[in-house]
Amino acid sequence: MKKVIFIDTVHPILEERLSAAGYVCTHDYTSSKTELMHTLLDCCGIVLRSRIGIDRDILQAAPALQWIARSGSGLENIDLEAAQARGVAVINSPEGNSDAVGEHVIGLTLAMLNKFISGNTAVREGRWERELHRGRELKHLNFGIIGYGVMGKAVAEKLSGFGTRILAHDKYKTGFSAGRVEEVELETLFAEADVVSLHLPQNAETMHYANVDFFNRFAKPIYFINTARGKNVKTTDLVEALKNGRVTSAALDVLEFEKASLEGLDLADAEALRGLMAFPQVVFTPHVAGWTTESYFKLSDVLADKILRLEL
Repeated sequence: MKKVIFIDTVHPILEERLSAAGYVCTHDYTSSKTELMHTLLDCCGIVLRSRIGIDRDILQAAPALQWIARSGSGLENIDLEAAQARGVAVINSPEGNSDAVGEHVIGLTLAMLNKFISGNTAVREGRWERELHRGRELKHLNFGIIGYGVMGKAVAEKLSGFGTRILAHDKYKTGFSAGRVEEVELETLFAEADVVSLHLPQNAETMHYANVDFFNRFAKPIYFINTARGKNVKTTDLVEALKNGRVTSAALDVLEFEKASLEGLDLADAEALRGLMAFPQVVFTPHVAGWTTESYFKLSDVLADKILRLEL
C-alpha cells in the first residue's frame, strides 16, 4: 500500500491524481508534531505547506518515507540535509504560482510609481491633488531583480512588455540573460537600479539580507519590493532607509514578523512594524502574491506531475 498523509489543505486535484495512481490518501490537519509522529510509520509521502516543520525527528518516525511534497516554493520548514541523507526526495512547486507572483510584483511596482494608494485615499477624502500624485514611468527606470530563480524569471517575463531595462543578479546562477535581462554583478545593480525586487529563499545566508549596509550601497534612492520571505529584510533598517531617503517607497507582501495582529508580537517587534506602517508610501499586502484562484489549482497540479514522475 502506498500511503500518503496530507498535513495541510491543498487543492483537491492533488489527491484526485494520486488516488488515481494507486495512492491511499489520508489527512491530519490538526495534530501537533508529537502527535503526528505516531501516524507516519507506513507513510511513503507527506504533503504540506507550512503548518509543521519536517525535521530529523519526523524523518526518523517515518522509515518508509520516499518523498515530501511542499505546496509552494519555500523549503525553509524542511531539513533538506537530513532528508537527503535519508534518500527522501523533496519536491516543491514554484512553477504553480510564479505567474501570480510576477503579476503581483508588477501591480505593487505600478502602485508605488503612480501612488495609487494615497491617490485613492485623497480622492475619497475630497482632495484632488494632481501634482502631489504625479507618477513615474516604468519604461524609463532600471528594474533590479535579486535572485533569478523561477520567481525572478517570471517577474522579468512580465516586465518585458514595459520596455524597462532589467538588471538581474543571482549569486548561484550564470548565463541566464537570453536577451530579456542584463545579467549583472551586484555592484552594477547597486549603482544603476531604480527599482529593486527581492526573490530569495530563506536560509542562514539570506536572513536580513536587506539591511542597513544593503540600502546604503545604492547610488540612487530606490523603490523596494519584497514578495519572497519576510525575514530577508531587517525591518528596523528598512524604516531607517525610508527616514533618510535611501528608499523612496516600499511594497511588502511579506513581513519579518508575520502574525494575525500586532498583539501577538513582543514589544520590540511590534514597535518595528508600527514604525514601518507610519510611512504612507509603504504598500502592504497580506502574503498573497502567489495566492490566486489559478495558482491554488496549479500548485497542486504541478506537485502531482512531479510526484508521479518519481515512479518512472
